[in-house]
Amino acid sequence: MLRALMFILPLALTIYAFIDCLNTPEDEAKHLPKVVWVIIILLFWIVGPVVWFAAGKKRRAAARGAASGSWVAPDDNPEFLKSLKDESKQDENKQDETALKDWEADLRRREEELRKREQGGEARENDG
Repeated sequence: MLRALMFILPLALTIYAFIDCLNTPEDEAKHLPKVVWVIIILLFWIVGPVVWFAAGKKRRAAARGAASGSWVAPDDNPEFLKSLKDESKQDENKQDETALKDWEADLRRREEELRKREQGGEARENDG
């Protein structure tokens, strides 16, 4: 099993580096032309892919927000997260206001019931 892994792992790395090199635009290949990188990857199939990943391709820095002009995932976009917080606050405020109105209406209804009971109890005492 270990012998197979020692063959399969470098082969997979070489295939991945080869496909990555072919999909890389010519202007992003550093130091050597892209054709030379393909030859290096295929001839030196352990060292070639490692060198390609380390020095052969320009790496892009990760975008830090929507200001860079590129697409940013919603969970990484501070503006989107802020809008979610604002919406949730508005929803909470609406829910709070609705609950408060319901409680006030319930309180008024209970107070009215108590007044009617008290007036009914006083009327019975006066009759008795």
